[in-house]
This record gives sequence, structure tokens and C-alpha cells, in this order.
Amino acid sequence: MAQAGLEAGPSAWVRVSRGRVEAFVALAAFAVLCVLVLSVASRLVEPDDYAYRASIVAITQGHFLTLSTAQAERLAAQLPGPGGRPVAGSPGGGPVAGAPVPAVFIPQWVQLSDGRWISEKDPGYPFLAAPFQAAGIIRLAPLFYGALGCLGLFFGARRWLGRYGGAAAVVLFCSSGAALLFAWRDYMPTFTEASLIAAGTGALLWAVLAAEATAWRRTWTGLAGFAALEVAVFVRYTDIVVLGCAVVAVAAARKFRAVPAAALRWWLGSVAVSGAAVGLFDVLVYGGPLRSGYRPGEITFSLGAVLPNLRYMPAHLIQAMPMLVLGLAALAWIAGRGVRLRRAEKERAAPARRDLGVGLALAASWFCVWGLYAAYTWTANPFGSTLQFARFYLPAIGAISLLGSWLVTRLPRRASLAAVTSAVVAAAMFGLGAWSFAVIRQSPFKVVHVQPPSVTQPTAHSRQPDN
Repeated sequence: MAQAGLEAGPSAWVRVSRGRVEAFVALAAFAVLCVLVLSVASRLVEPDDYAYRASIVAITQGHFLTLSTAQAERLAAQLPGPGGRPVAGSPGGGPVAGAPVPAVFIPQWVQLSDGRWISEKDPGYPFLAAPFQAAGIIRLAPLFYGALGCLGLFFGARRWLGRYGGAAAVVLFCSSGAALLFAWRDYMPTFTEASLIAAGTGALLWAVLAAEATAWRRTWTGLAGFAALEVAVFVRYTDIVVLGCAVVAVAAARKFRAVPAAALRWWLGSVAVSGAAVGLFDVLVYGGPLRSGYRPGEITFSLGAVLPNLRYMPAHLIQAMPMLVLGLAALAWIAGRGVRLRRAEKERAAPARRDLGVGLALAASWFCVWGLYAAYTWTANPFGSTLQFARFYLPAIGAISLLGSWLVTRLPRRASLAAVTSAVVAAAMFGLGAWSFAVIRQSPFKVVHVQPPSVTQPTAHSRQPDN
């Protein structure tokens, strides 16, 4: 017994030490992201930034839903940049020459049928960012939610992949040039929604795979994961495709008895309640459960846009998210391994089957987002920049990071080689990310117009939608 205790002691100490090292690497990756982002002065680069800023400031002034014309005029006068009564044809979403000048002008704000004003943007992010605006620390808003995303990825990847998995996922998530770009743009919701999806995905991954944990713990961890995904949908309504993938994934896991029945009921009940809440919000503000601030026909998707997007978008995505190559390679490896071992003995095939199930769930979340925006008519042209177009695809970054971390941690056979490989990948990814961040943020903002469903040439005074 004494000998067994001596043997167990050092082993436990080694496990704790390795866990601390992995946590330190993940914290260091997030710290590098914060340093790179905060070392560059923030600025508002698109009409979208101004629209969200106005909504956030309005909430800090006690206007939680809509504003009267007088209130909107006062708000516009308080904000630097586009506002007030602009000269016809002014940049940043201003009215075109010859058009009537509106009584209120805040970029991408609209007047509802009852005469009140609201941003046409989806409403969730202003509620999340307003406390930071009120405290004078708006630059920390995306970073706070980014920390939640890293936390979810760390524990989800560590549960799935074991040693080094959590750190690898956080490194890939934080090193993306697109992540750096939108964490830098404090009034844009893009990094926040991607972080919420990453946090929710990691939490659900832990809840499904943690078979030895208590049912109560798994239930509440999964509930927190679904809550994060539901808030992400409120930030951008198209993220409902990710939420739908999560529902299908946990339902499939329950079929294989990998999820407690009570947990599944709680999770699906949460989805139903959140859906009803968003529908009620839309009824109160926009006049219908399926309506938003966008005018009919302003946001369009078409199968005719798929081929042009497949032509133009890969270059933007490779520049903004180079780890997508790791994610695709991992997915191909996982699928091939699963097929190869499908008839192997149970003990040998079980890890491959588990990886295949997780890989398919992550791939579904990734490809649903990218498939949806492959049909987005506004990006199906060669005139925009990575700064403008990459944001629609960023919500998949958590799933991509998890898949990429599988490749980083599984391919090297020896532990020492795995550590070296991880370090090299981390350095390379952060180097590419810092370069991409520097290049993308200097990209000029180009105003483009797409007349659905066909792609047309850009016009000088057209405006930019963002759903």
C-alpha cells in the first residue's frame, strides 16, 4: 500500500503540473490576443459600427427599444462622426443625391410604421455591450465575451482530446486574423457572437462526453451552453442554424444514450423559451414574430450567388482564418479513420467512432453557417474586401478551432513531439494572424451594391447591409 501511494503521488503531481502548463498556455494565447488588439487605437470603419454605437449609447440613456424622432435627433447630435443632417451623397450610408434628407440620420437606422426609430441591425449586441459603455470600458466588451469563448473551448477540447487539446483550441481561436480584427472593433458584434457560439459549443461538448460526471452537473453545463447559443442568435438571427445543429446533435447523442433524458428535456425547453422570447420581442418592436429592422428584399440569399461566392470568398477566408486548412484536414482524417476502423474490434474502434460523431457535429455547425452565406448575394462580387466580407463566416471559428486542435494533438505519436508540434503551430498561427490583422484593418472600405438575385456593379452611393 505504501509503495502504491508513492507511485500514485508522483503520477498525480505530474497530471496537475501538466494541467497547469496547459492552462497557462491557453491564458497566454488569450493575453496575446488582448495585447495585439489593445495596442492599436480603435476606430469605426463601416456604417455598421456607427449604427451599433448609436444603439448602445441609446440603451445607456434608458432607451431600450425605440426612440421618438426628437430623441433620435438628440442622439445623432451627441455622437461624433456621421449624424445630424448630412450632405446628400455623403459617405458612410448617407442619402443619395436628389433624395429627400431624413429628419434623423444615423447610419443604418430606420423609421418604423409608428414613426419611431431603431437600428435595422439585429438587437442583441447593444444589450450585451451597454454595461461596458456605461462603465467607460467599451473596448473590453468583445474581450470579455472572448474570454468566455476560450473557457468553453478549453474545457470542451480537453474533455474530447485530452492533454494539449484545450490549449490547442484556444490558440487557434485567438490567433485568427479575423478574431483579432473584430475583437479590435469594439462596437461590432462579430467577435462577441463567435465567442458565444464557441463557449456554447465547448460547454455542450463537455456535457455530452463527460459520462462520469453527475447528471446534475452535465445538465447545468449543457444548459449554460445552450444559453450561450441562444444569446448568439439574439445577436444575429442567422445563427439559428448553429442552434439547430446543436439541437440535432444532442438529440442524436440521446439516441445513443450519451445524454441523460432529463438533461435533454431541460435543454430543449430552454431553446423553446428563448425562441418564444425573441418572437415576442420582434412582435413588440417590429410588428411580427418573423420581422426585423431590415426592409423586405434588403437581405437576400440565392442559389445563383453560390458559384460567385465560391470564386471570390476562399481568398478572403484563407487570409482571415488560415487554420481552416487544419480544420478541413482534420475532418478528412477523422472521416477516413472512422470508415477504416468501422469493422475493427470494439475497443479499437470506439475512439474513432467518438471522434467521428464529434467531428460530424462540428462540421455540421461549420458548414451550415458557411453554406448559408455562400448563398448571400451581397458578397457574391469581386469588389469588397476581407474587412467587409469575412465577418459573416466568423461564427464558425469555434468549430474550426476544435477540429484543428484534433489534428494538432492527434498526429504526433510521441508526447514530446506533440509538444514541439503544438508550439510550432501556435507560433505560426499567431504570426499569420498578426500579419493578417495588420493587413485587413488597413483595407479600404468599399461600398458595393447587389441587386438581388443577380450581381451588379458597385454604385457610388449604395449602402451596405449586414445581417
